[in-house]
Amino acid sequence: MTISPEQAAWFRQTFDLLTDNIERAVLGKRHVVRLTLTCLLSEGHMLLEDFPGTGKTMLARALANTVQGSHARIQFTPDLLPADVTGVTVYDQHQGSFEFHAGPIFHSIVLADEINRASPKTQSALLEVMEEGRVTVDGVSRPVGRPFMVIATQNPIEQAGTYRLPEAQLDRFLMKTSVGYPDRDATVELLVNAKVRDRASLVTPVITSEAISQMSGLADDVYVDPAVVGYVAELAEESRRQPHVKLGLSARGCLAFIRVAKTWAAADGRDHVLPDDVRVLAEPVLCHRLLLDAEAQFSGITVETVIGRLLDSVAPPTDRVA
Repeated sequence: MTISPEQAAWFRQTFDLLTDNIERAVLGKRHVVRLTLTCLLSEGHMLLEDFPGTGKTMLARALANTVQGSHARIQFTPDLLPADVTGVTVYDQHQGSFEFHAGPIFHSIVLADEINRASPKTQSALLEVMEEGRVTVDGVSRPVGRPFMVIATQNPIEQAGTYRLPEAQLDRFLMKTSVGYPDRDATVELLVNAKVRDRASLVTPVITSEAISQMSGLADDVYVDPAVVGYVAELAEESRRQPHVKLGLSARGCLAFIRVAKTWAAADGRDHVLPDDVRVLAEPVLCHRLLLDAEAQFSGITVETVIGRLLDSVAPPTDRVA
């Protein structure tokens, strides 16, 4: 069943409403806000990597405040334990039984702040819940519910005392992007309203968790022509043949491409995916999935350069297959 034009129009209207609401806290970053919302509605997780003070945490908190659901923030530090994330089973002497105390991961939207500062053991506590939507403690699996999204942040500088995220964990993030510094107009507006200490507090809920799940279901029904599917598959194959690429796009990455392209199309009020949707989303979907060799670093070749070459080498389809 394909999404109807009326449903696509409602999806776009609601998506724009959510975007406008978050932009009250994050000024001049509409594209980044739309990417983050696309990630939420595609039932994926977002990795924000940027310099300190660019608004990564503000964006995550503004998104959490927009949805009428529970949210939590976990400040990752070297001494953080897995139980501090997932929860722990405690023996109740009065009841004579064990009782599970849920950790902060049992919320709709979870902000994992500076995730690369925690040990690999603690980072791995997120793997199961990000992939399968459940947490296993003492042999008992507990679902975290829907919607569920992890927004992780990390700084590309000050790497002393940090732990690099392994490729297996990076691949579990649906998209990766950076907020970037605001332009001059946004900076001036921030300075004029400097008395507002917490701009995320200006954001009030405008949608329920049930409506988020409804929008996710509608996005799943967006039509993808076999020509577009073949385009994504060809991009994946070509990514593995690119010079200086040690690890290309995986099958999970191809699925991520299709999922976010569907949501992006619905956010534009369309009931079908265009090849341009794939090209627009290529960088946030691919930048953390393509692993370059050591020679690329010495040659000054970046992941962005490789993605640009990849898109140039694979021509998008011009005709529908069906």
